[in-house]
Amino acid sequence: MATQAITSQLDSIENSSANPQQRAEAYHNILSTIVSSPDGLPESLTAYVRSIISDSIGVVHSRPLLSAFVDKYRDLEDNDAKIETGTAVVQLLQPKIVSYEAQDTEIKHILAGAYEADDDFTNSAKTLQTVTLDSSQRNVTDDERARLWMRICRCYLEEDDPTNALTFLNKVKQVIFSVTDKETRLQFQLSQARIHDSQRSFLDASAAYLSLSNETDIDEEERQQALGEAMKCAVLAPAGPMRGRQLGKLYKDDRASGTAEYGILEKIFLDRLLSPAEVNAFAADLKEHQLAKTSDGSTVLDKAVLEHNLLAVSRLYQNISTTALGQLLGVDADRAEAYAAGMIESSRLSGSIDQIAGVIHFNTKEGGSDSAAMNLRAWDANVQGLAEEVEKVTTMLQREEPAFYDRIMVA
Repeated sequence: MATQAITSQLDSIENSSANPQQRAEAYHNILSTIVSSPDGLPESLTAYVRSIISDSIGVVHSRPLLSAFVDKYRDLEDNDAKIETGTAVVQLLQPKIVSYEAQDTEIKHILAGAYEADDDFTNSAKTLQTVTLDSSQRNVTDDERARLWMRICRCYLEEDDPTNALTFLNKVKQVIFSVTDKETRLQFQLSQARIHDSQRSFLDASAAYLSLSNETDIDEEERQQALGEAMKCAVLAPAGPMRGRQLGKLYKDDRASGTAEYGILEKIFLDRLLSPAEVNAFAADLKEHQLAKTSDGSTVLDKAVLEHNLLAVSRLYQNISTTALGQLLGVDADRAEAYAAGMIESSRLSGSIDQIAGVIHFNTKEGGSDSAAMNLRAWDANVQGLAEEVEKVTTMLQREEPAFYDRIMVA
């Protein structure tokens, strides 16, 4: 509760017959007194705001007083007091938000920052969601909208809530092409990657992280970190042609060899069997959701490794019994057969299963030659990389020298 002295002074100024300038000076003096004393700070500040926005003061004179309050409120060092004060003031302004829209927006941003300082990202997001964007008093640009939505999105990601984060990321998507702020665009890319990652859409996440790692506007250390995340997600993605193409892009990246994930990525790309020790070392750096259990009780990593090793076996053998396959994969024969059947059915593995004989037959283009398979895959990756670089050069030439480009194309 506000101190009796503060309450009396506020009542006296509010009901005084002094001119607006004298009343404003009196209010400024009281505000300085309040913030200099820690006793009952939230209650006194709330009483101060209630007084300056009262009908007896008038909106014209209240706005500059409220703006001065915002400056003092921003500088409060006691985070708990900041949260308590901000929550109460936002409620006071709610019925009169049309008159104090700009100040209300500032207070909510400061309050959200106070919540974030306490790692309370849910309340920060909820506070920011109440900021008025469809305003008749001020022009809210696409950059401002995107910046606010991205902050909300990041708050929900900090709380491991990709569903709500995706809602606000989709709002940003509607205006991202007109956003000029580079930081907001980079945050959009990072959040998009993190959401795909959280939802276990690992191929999409890998592509998004790789794109972010090529952005020259961020630090080299962060680019390398993004590349490492791209490699992790590629390893965790379901085995098949699409993952193979993504692995090829990462394997031929000149920076890849400098990451901790390069060893396991190379083995997967070259269809080599992974040992339990290698898998355990890789798992040590994974996030909690990346080690989540699937419907059959195994982790996402267990499933990815098993499917990869199954593909690696298909490069080494033309056929193999389900019992022998299970021993190579470290699972029982029935589970090995079930995984092989699922991959064949989804066209991620070429082959057939003779259930009567208990034998799996593989149809590999490389004819079972491991060295030939590795050479061909590496060759394919190099050809793909060269084609992509030529396309980049052509696009840059068309953008920078359109007249020359048109003349060459006609010739």
